[in-house]
Amino acid sequence: MESYVLDWANLLLRWVHVITAIAWIGSSFYFVFLDSSLTPPEDEDLKKQGVSGELWAVHGGGFYHPVKFAGAPPKLPGNLHWFYWESYSTWLTGFSLFTISYLWSAGTYLIDKSVMAWHPHAAIAVALSFLVVFWLAYDAICRIFGQRKNGDAIVGVLVAILVCVASFLACHWFAGRAAFLLVGAMMATAMSANVFFWIIPGQRKMIASMKAGEPVDPIHGKRGKQRSVHNTYFTLPVLFSMLSNHYSFTYSHPQNWLVLIVMMAAGAAIRQFFVLRHGYKLGRNAHPWPYAAVGVLAIIGMLVWLKPAPQPAAMNSGAAPAQSTGASSTIGYQEIKPLLEQRCYMCHGAAVQMKNVRLDSPEAVASHAQAIYQQVVVSKIMPMNNATNITDTERDVIKRWFEAGAKTE
Repeated sequence: MESYVLDWANLLLRWVHVITAIAWIGSSFYFVFLDSSLTPPEDEDLKKQGVSGELWAVHGGGFYHPVKFAGAPPKLPGNLHWFYWESYSTWLTGFSLFTISYLWSAGTYLIDKSVMAWHPHAAIAVALSFLVVFWLAYDAICRIFGQRKNGDAIVGVLVAILVCVASFLACHWFAGRAAFLLVGAMMATAMSANVFFWIIPGQRKMIASMKAGEPVDPIHGKRGKQRSVHNTYFTLPVLFSMLSNHYSFTYSHPQNWLVLIVMMAAGAAIRQFFVLRHGYKLGRNAHPWPYAAVGVLAIIGMLVWLKPAPQPAAMNSGAAPAQSTGASSTIGYQEIKPLLEQRCYMCHGAAVQMKNVRLDSPEAVASHAQAIYQQVVVSKIMPMNNATNITDTERDVIKRWFEAGAKTE
């Protein structure tokens, strides 16, 4: 029942997490587009009100005319929309999902003993520290260097180095799949913390000054804008780290830390292309195609680097020589049964049935044949973190058994 309940919790939290993340990222991308696409107002009345930019847009059969005030508007409206629950809900659901998916079963999902053999409590503590330490270090960098000359460039370089160091450590301390997700969670935590500690408090201070009839300090807007820009560049790297757990060829690579860094850098470069593209259309900057080119070339480089090397077909020591119909025809249930006993029964046998899956009978193996092939041969996700040390030769045995018809007679 525990596995069943956890599966439902995982499904529902993942669903809500994706919904709230879409809402947060969508609003964030829209406002980045809006800021980059505003033009000086033409209407004299708007200029007198302090409007610094405007945009005309059409969507869904209607025309929209958003405007931006350089400082505070002449009068606060009765209904002012705040953008913060999208961020908080995304982080809360994401952290809950991380807890039940990785922290709850740290010994299985967070720890790979071939990488680092430590106690689950220690692994959990270090994983949580990634979220806290990264935020503190990132925030300190922004505080110390953000307002200096060329501050944005300095902050960008230092934060990039910080992300690289964290990625290297995570991939050398945790299971590859968990390491990728942890780095994404670390950056997403900083994004939400930016909203919680800087963007929203700054906006509240601006509104409090307006209500008190005091001048509004522009530093709050500048800081909020800086952190918002950081968030938009974090977004694509975070999305890659979250999606990568479905593709084992990324996180299972011997240099998985480098794969993660390059793919996140590619995402940031592609995001820069889209940010500058809005300004290019208004003649404010050169065409940003080099950023897109760098991102795409990095991805192509990864595609070439990670391609599997051609290997000769492995022969099971107990199998007969390959016949003219193909080597896979020599593999039957009796050849894979010892393999299943040694590598799979620990989690999918009579004592334990993780995910409600048993593989200790011919009937059970027949009903899960497709899943066995997908998990063991194609994605190589199972055994989880290769806890039972299955070899590539043994995976090939299962491959040939499945291709021969997955017979269990």
